[in-house]
Amino acid sequence: MIKGLKINIKLFFRRLMYYFFFLSLLLFTVWPLISGSDKSTRTIVVYGFSILDEVMNQGIFPAFSKEWEKSNGEKIEFISSFGGSGAITNQIIMGVPAEVAILSLELDAFRLSENNIIMEASWRNLPNKGVLNLTPFILLVRPGNPKKINDFNDLTKRGTKIVHPDPLTSGGAQWAILAEYGSAFLSGSSKEAYEQLKGIWTNVTSQAASARAARTQFNNGFGDVLVTYEQEALIDKMKNRLNADIIYPRSTILSEHTVVAIEKNISAEQRAVINSFLEFLWSDKAQRIFVQYGFRSINDKLNTEGNFGSIRNLFKVSDLGGWKEAKRNIIDSVWISNVLKEIRK
Repeated sequence: MIKGLKINIKLFFRRLMYYFFFLSLLLFTVWPLISGSDKSTRTIVVYGFSILDEVMNQGIFPAFSKEWEKSNGEKIEFISSFGGSGAITNQIIMGVPAEVAILSLELDAFRLSENNIIMEASWRNLPNKGVLNLTPFILLVRPGNPKKINDFNDLTKRGTKIVHPDPLTSGGAQWAILAEYGSAFLSGSSKEAYEQLKGIWTNVTSQAASARAARTQFNNGFGDVLVTYEQEALIDKMKNRLNADIIYPRSTILSEHTVVAIEKNISAEQRAVINSFLEFLWSDKAQRIFVQYGFRSINDKLNTEGNFGSIRNLFKVSDLGGWKEAKRNIIDSVWISNVLKEIRK
């Protein structure tokens, strides 16, 4: 019954992605009629991966709009969409006219360049080579930690039910795989890393299209543990809505999130406002807002203003050879070609 439910949930979210795509196209078509013809108002179209929803809509967008109106006398209206990083990348490839995208992983930026949506590695010309903010991968468990889960290797215990985002649509899920594999590989061997990854995925009982959707499943009672971003846990803790315990693994990956400008969708008259928005994202003001919403800043000095957990061995995708190599050697060769095949026998 649980297996069937898992499949139905995955099908639901995949169908929802396509429905949302066509609804988005309809919105962009009728938006000029809805918003009127006020020439003192500009629009910026931003697509982002799922956990950015609150910080962008409640923090970044209003702060930038206020600054732009003060200096230019124009109001800013943001048209935004948030979902799994893989899903929004697919939508941009299919033609949604996003001007700026914030992706969970650089791999999706490579996909955009491979599909001739943006110039190859153009995002690396942005500040900090396009990396906007950071968050490590952690574990959320039921209050009191009844399953005694303290690290990734505890997820391999028989009877542990894991909620996990779907790597086919979620950038967070691919970060999670690197955390699950790399935490054992960098301190041990490829054999130990393989066995840990296989043990974890043997216990995955529920998947969702994005990290946010996986969190919703966990909140609704699915599973014993959720593999997720630290930010997801911290924002709920700050707002007194966290009904779970946060577990910081001994070793985990620090996810780095990539901004891309979709040049083909940016008109000449939009250039100044888009450039200003991109510059704003890396300002101390914006980086402080990210910290307030549970993201770690690229400016480490600002992170003292946050309530971030301590992790003994924090690593990056560069420690695994970068995203292209990690995708080829870990996600494709280990997880898809071996782990999934073995656990599905």
